[in-house]
Amino acid sequence: MLSAMTVEISPGAALIIIDVQKAFEDPELGRRDNPDAEANIGALVSAWRQAGRPIVRVAQTEDDGNFASGTAGHAFKPVVASLDPALDVAKEVHSAFRGTPDLNEWLRANGVEQIAICGIQTNRCCESTARDGADLGYDVLFVPDAMHTFDKANAEGVTFAAEQLSAATAATLHDYFATVVTTADLT
Repeated sequence: MLSAMTVEISPGAALIIIDVQKAFEDPELGRRDNPDAEANIGALVSAWRQAGRPIVRVAQTEDDGNFASGTAGHAFKPVVASLDPALDVAKEVHSAFRGTPDLNEWLRANGVEQIAICGIQTNRCCESTARDGADLGYDVLFVPDAMHTFDKANAEGVTFAAEQLSAATAATLHDYFATVVTTADLT
């Protein structure tokens, strides 16, 4: 993980909180990394509220399954459940930029040029949102210590630890699609 560094946060920077939902507590998903993710997400929410910056909360939604609307799994985890965000986005795919309402349209209409991304999963929905955000021209801050993912086996059956996947994701994104930062850098 990067050490604390000086990060310039735009006054109108939006915090994008990805899929912090109870479905990710399912033991069948396996071992996760970063037990401090939710606490760090809470610290970012607090900092954004104090600064009066916009917060966007994103929810994975399905027609059926663990993320189906109205199910226990679709519900937000306590750290963001009572949040009154500037925008709620529902999505059925990985990137928050492919949800409803249109995140890009909302960010542009509100003059947002910088986004900070946190949530679940580091190497899936958070990474997809960061890549799309960068390709759309946003200054992306990627906050892996306010994210988590799960161990994952590849096609040959080799299991990669969640920590490895998170580290590889951060290394891939940094300086290409995002600036990888810590919660402490932004609070």
